[in-house]
Amino acid sequence: MPDAVVTRFAPSPTGFLHIGGARTALFNWLYARGRGGKFLLRIEDTDRNRSTPEATAAILEGMAWLGMDHDGDVISQFDGADRHAEVAHHLLAEGKAYKCFSTQEEIAEFRDAARAEGRSTLFRSPWRDTESSTPPDAPYVIRIKAPQDGETIIRDQVQGDVTISNSQLDDMVLLRSDGTPVYMLAVVVDDHDMGVTHVIRGDDHLNNAARQMTIYQAMGWNIPIWAHIPLIHGPDGKKLSKRHGALGAQEYQAMGYPASGMRNYLTRLGWSHGNDEFFTDEQALDWFGLDGIGKSPARFDLKKLENLCGQHIAITDDAALRHEIVNYLAAANLPALSSDQEEAIERAMYCLKERAKTLPELVEKAHFALISRPVRQDEKSTKSLDDVSRRILSELTPQLQNVKWSRDELEEVLGAFAQAQDTKFGKLAGPLRAALAGRAVTPSVYDMMLVLGRDETLARLADTAG
Repeated sequence: MPDAVVTRFAPSPTGFLHIGGARTALFNWLYARGRGGKFLLRIEDTDRNRSTPEATAAILEGMAWLGMDHDGDVISQFDGADRHAEVAHHLLAEGKAYKCFSTQEEIAEFRDAARAEGRSTLFRSPWRDTESSTPPDAPYVIRIKAPQDGETIIRDQVQGDVTISNSQLDDMVLLRSDGTPVYMLAVVVDDHDMGVTHVIRGDDHLNNAARQMTIYQAMGWNIPIWAHIPLIHGPDGKKLSKRHGALGAQEYQAMGYPASGMRNYLTRLGWSHGNDEFFTDEQALDWFGLDGIGKSPARFDLKKLENLCGQHIAITDDAALRHEIVNYLAAANLPALSSDQEEAIERAMYCLKERAKTLPELVEKAHFALISRPVRQDEKSTKSLDDVSRRILSELTPQLQNVKWSRDELEEVLGAFAQAQDTKFGKLAGPLRAALAGRAVTPSVYDMMLVLGRDETLARLADTAG
């Protein structure tokens, strides 16, 4: 029986959860969860000058918003420094690594001379094959003995086989002169110790794979399955940056994009299942595989994101949407809804969510259900409230006192009333919208009356009729 799938997401806590990182995490999460495997989270916090607790918290919050749960505790790479150093010293003892006493000045001189002579600037340490019973009493780094002949083949599930000549590989530093491990060593040791079977990450790490493989091979460890995914570009085909708009996952939460729509869009960004654009979480978990990831960079398209978000809003349970609106308002630092307003917006959801593409649009459409009396009319709706309209509302109000409060009954009563006034219902709609919502553009009059209920509807009509 094959080993269970174990994937990981390993961000550096130096800022927010980048939208590209969120997609990488999502691909790892989908691949593991869809196969009954484990999805692990490691914070690569070895750069103590740039790593902050606030950034770690932002990453965790962004993942929580997107619904990506992880197995076990969050792993700190910094906490494993002793283990990383242990591996370096093991390789040293095995003769697969060596102490290099070359100074930074000597390395710089070598490279300057190589450039001047048109030679490769790849540093070849003179200490690689030097055996001295009395090594210098000077600082040193520990370097791995990388293969110098032949080729290294990265068998990548996205990029295909990538061949690198070993003559292009340097003897990578494992431990610095102060004894601290480098990032490239820490990544390999952590992935091995965590049992990671599949490394799914951005293709900017592709060249790192060849260098990291030297450590796996020197330690006799199984090499994970590689899958290096193309980066995300903006609509102009250039690497996604601030000039294209928001970069952080939580910025999209604060802008009111629902998490389900964001998951759908990010999954589809660089991966495909036939021509399917819209799909549920269940379908994504069932369909997602590495063979569906393309080799070319995906382009971030805000219109496609909005379109998918609108479709997800339309199918989301009303109570779940209420909960997501509450979280959106908090993320956007907007005033919270009262419990009565929350209940009102949930009651209204059935007539709001079909056409809203974002949560702010949903809240805007729910304006009529969130306001309290007296209703204030905006400039456009005020134009529909002349003396004739107010008289008509005054005459309509008592006719609604005792009707059965259902759509069929309301349509019948209002239709008959319009006919008695020798007008069409469309002529009544403007004043009714002004009275019930204070807006000229609203959900249907009947839906607003049903959501507001008899007492509130009659009170708003009476207020406006004067």
